[in-house]
Amino acid sequence: MNLKNNQKKFLRSKGQQLKPVIWVGQAGLTAAVLAELDQALEHHELLKVKIAGADRDARDAVVVRMCAASGAALVQRIGNIALLYRPAKELPRILLPA
Repeated sequence: MNLKNNQKKFLRSKGQQLKPVIWVGQAGLTAAVLAELDQALEHHELLKVKIAGADRDARDAVVVRMCAASGAALVQRIGNIALLYRPAKELPRILLPA
C-alpha cells in the first residue's frame, strides 16, 4: 500500500495522540504478535507499535516484516516507535484525503 505525502501528514496528525498498542519484545516477531497486529489493525486501522532492541537495522527489519505480513503501510518511524496504517476490510473508519 502506497500513501501520498498529504495522506501521511494527515495520518501522522491523527497518530500523534495514540499510545502504542503492540509491543515487540526481545523474542522478536512471533506468530502471536503477527496475529495480534492483524486483529488490532482491523479494529483500529491506525496504530503505534513499540519495538524493543538496540540495533537500528534489526528494528527496520522488524517493521518491514510487519508491513509485509499484515499488508499495512508504514506512515512514520521515530526511534523504536512505528506508526502503521491499514484500512479495515469491512468498514473503514478513517477516510484519507485524496
